Amino acid sequence: MEKVQSGDTIIFDSVSRMSRDSEEGFRLYEELFHKDVALVFLKEPHINTETYRKAMMNQVALTGDRVDLILAGVNSYLMELAREQIRIAFEQAEKEVSDLHQRTREGIETARLNGKQIGQPKGATYETRKGKAAKEIIRRHNKSFGGSLTDAETMRQAGVSRKSFYKYKRELRESMA
Repeated sequence: MEKVQSGDTIIFDSVSRMSRDSEEGFRLYEELFHKDVALVFLKEPHINTETYRKAMMNQVALTGDRVDLILAGVNSYLMELAREQIRIAFEQAEKEVSDLHQRTREGIETARLNGKQIGQPKGATYETRKGKAAKEIIRRHNKSFGGSLTDAETMRQAGVSRKSFYKYKRELRESMA
């Protein structure tokens, strides 16, 4: 949000990609709209900010007499109607995401009850090429394994985080024992 500037265009596949819930999405939509940021929704083009902006421009022209009181009310109603359409789109998207999560949970539970393995089996490990290469560097160069580099130097050499370094170091010790 800090990088978004007036005149920018943000394109979303769907309204559900803009936020986690409808209230946050609607608030963000209005904030960006007032910053003059164009929002484009590929699957819901009826709520693009350009459409909303046109709705604001297509207000009934005031006449300069008492009828203006009625026309101002009509214009206000049309704007509120446009805002409500946007709010409904965000609520619908939130419901669809919620339904998807529920169906996913149900599917996983059904699979589990039918004896299917969900996720990786306990104790199973997956070793990446980067992990193998890092372990080799640790084994060859770290002082704990007869090398000349300290732990910090070995971490930099292997290009791994502190947590990964100590995990790999522990695994190497276990495999040597």
